[in-house]
Amino acid sequence: MVITDFLERNARLYGAETALVELNPSEERDRITTWWDFNLIESAGTDVPYRRELTWKDFDRRANRFANLLLSRGLKRGTKVAVLLMNCIEWLPIYFGILKAGCIAVPMNFRYSSDEIKYCLDLADVEVLVFGPEFVSRMDAIADNLGNVKTLFFVGKDAPAYSEDCLALTGYCSSSAPPVALEEDDYAAIYFSSGTTGFPKAILHNHKALVCSCKTEQNHHGQKRDDVFLCIPPLYHTGAKMHWFGSLLSGSRAVLLRGVKPEWILRAVTEEKCTIVWLLVPWAQDLLDAIASGKLDMEKYQLSQWRLMHIGAQPVPPSLIKRWLEVFPHHQYDTNYGLSESIGPGCVHLGVENVHKVGAIGKAGYNWETKIVDENGKEVERGDVGELIVRGDGVMLCYYKNEEATNDVLKDGWLYTGDMAREDEDGFIFLVDRKKDVVISGGENLYPVQIEDFLRAYDKIKDVAVIGLPDARLGEICAAIIEIKEDMTCTEDEINEFCGQLPRYKRPRKIFFDKVPRNPTGKIEKPVLREKYCKGSLVEAQITG
Repeated sequence: MVITDFLERNARLYGAETALVELNPSEERDRITTWWDFNLIESAGTDVPYRRELTWKDFDRRANRFANLLLSRGLKRGTKVAVLLMNCIEWLPIYFGILKAGCIAVPMNFRYSSDEIKYCLDLADVEVLVFGPEFVSRMDAIADNLGNVKTLFFVGKDAPAYSEDCLALTGYCSSSAPPVALEEDDYAAIYFSSGTTGFPKAILHNHKALVCSCKTEQNHHGQKRDDVFLCIPPLYHTGAKMHWFGSLLSGSRAVLLRGVKPEWILRAVTEEKCTIVWLLVPWAQDLLDAIASGKLDMEKYQLSQWRLMHIGAQPVPPSLIKRWLEVFPHHQYDTNYGLSESIGPGCVHLGVENVHKVGAIGKAGYNWETKIVDENGKEVERGDVGELIVRGDGVMLCYYKNEEATNDVLKDGWLYTGDMAREDEDGFIFLVDRKKDVVISGGENLYPVQIEDFLRAYDKIKDVAVIGLPDARLGEICAAIIEIKEDMTCTEDEINEFCGQLPRYKRPRKIFFDKVPRNPTGKIEKPVLREKYCKGSLVEAQITG
């Protein structure tokens, strides 16, 4: 079985039912449109509507049309086709069209600069790029120097001269399924690592991995036909798309919300009767803060049908979930752990029945295995810290064109995650920190995530990141970059007093008040912080030494 089989089944069984909804809350217009209406709106040059929707039948037909467009241009099995779009109702039909053509889908991070776009296109040997209006200025800078890229399709009004109008062209293509036989071992997609440690690596997956993610997600969260999934994170990332795969498998509706303001989230849940919402830590924090401050009038929203809130993509502070369940006591809660190398979420998950273990990332996910090992690959004693490794059908095939990096993380079928973890007496796994983020101070291993979780319990702190700074005497010391909540003030003395509850060796030696940078999937961009704060410390350490 391949992932496109589920789409074709849904089109056959539930064709007239809504598959996808796109909400644009920054738009004032309330007109509801279908995909076909949108083509007319585009040609007329009017504004994007507040709400668009697409049925399962039209979803499948649009995917077929795009697949047939690619085949009409002579694309062969295995050709790489990149997608550079903001979340929109076109995104998933284009993605599935690429797969139906036997090509390899290459989703691109919407934050990439021109140089990063070109780097990733070159790295993945992309021949076709589909992009949207938000990226015209970045594409203008590199359009004359795109290497292997032969064709550029534009999704939107006023296509640049170097591109072709994607929606107009697909209108002339057949909506019948293309004559391409797919197997589960066929290459399906290349995703890029988050790039928090430098330029991203290209991660190659086959159809078996996509199906694995689909089944794992639906098993964990029990999506049924009447569920409605609110998807806010970017679809280019494995996390958002693979959580949506639960909706694909169950044939249920999903809502793509273009915006993260707390009032927009609650309005979407109310209007679309959403039952499942996946949030990133900053959005959950903002929503709780808006409720606590009285900025949101909860009487305006209908939230009783909302049954599950889950979080992934980053360590989740237990204090945040405690607050959440105090405000929303009827909610089920789950946290999901995964990597793009393990096809997104779910290789480890907490489970909605294990809320008493909040703070853990959980146990091995459905159809997954886990171990915690030392530097020699030997399992550590329960309770000891080691590197988390995982095994399952969702493990990547390789880092594309990077054998050395592949061999570093793939060993005997196991994926070495680079995350340090420990297992408690009940078999629940607790994430300690990224292997590369561990701070070694005076011979002691300090795990920033533990210190960050402690600091987030202070009621004035909105977000925090802990990094290591060079020190002539201790090798490294811990520094805390602290983002204070809006309309609050805080001093270094207050933080130091609060940290008095920590063992002395774990207390941050330096405090900086600043915004904590996060990437689109919610991960703290620690290289950015190291670049900003380590230079002066390095000079100081050298002088002291």
